[in-house]
Amino acid sequence: MALKFKTIPVTHFSQNCTLLWCDETNQAAIVDPGGNLERIEAALQETGVELKQILLTHGHLDHVGGTGDLAEQKGLLIYGPHLADAFWIEALDDQAKRFYLDPVTGFTPTKWLDDGDSVQIGNQTLEVFHTPGHTPGHITFLNRENKLAMVGDVLFAGSIGRTDFPGSDHQALINSIRDKLFPQGDDIEFIPGHGPRSTFGAERESNPFVADSKFG
Repeated sequence: MALKFKTIPVTHFSQNCTLLWCDETNQAAIVDPGGNLERIEAALQETGVELKQILLTHGHLDHVGGTGDLAEQKGLLIYGPHLADAFWIEALDDQAKRFYLDPVTGFTPTKWLDDGDSVQIGNQTLEVFHTPGHTPGHITFLNRENKLAMVGDVLFAGSIGRTDFPGSDHQALINSIRDKLFPQGDDIEFIPGHGPRSTFGAERESNPFVADSKFG
């Protein structure tokens, strides 16, 4: 039994929207559908999976911009992020104007998520971790069985998320990475919101911002 995935680059920010599905049930979720819904539809046709839900790591436009339209088109449930990111989602039009983009369809999550919650994709379970810092309501999804995490903009290969946004907190971000993510295991592979995949172990060893050597 495995959790399969396909990464779909979307928006001008090359955001890693990810299609996740349970290979036993063929049920799927889409993580952070920031836009370019035609690319998401092409991935659905290619894989033949049954899309059931949308999962959101945080409220920034490049991660949630296509959520409202996709949910309406396909009758999908929306899970996440944490309630602390409500102000970002409520300000989607302002976010779009800032980047001279067309207005986007607003939405309200079916359920806000918190630390310790879980989400099912078919027979696969995703554990939820509240990982604030980049945004106050950022969450991370972890599938322990297949050692795969969706970390949004918390952690990148060789870098970390920005903390110059309203509600950002640099120390909270460092704590989220070192106290919540790294303890889950060096062998956990993660898909970040942008850029290539990596593992928690690789980042503990060499990431200049959060490596063990930096903290003695």
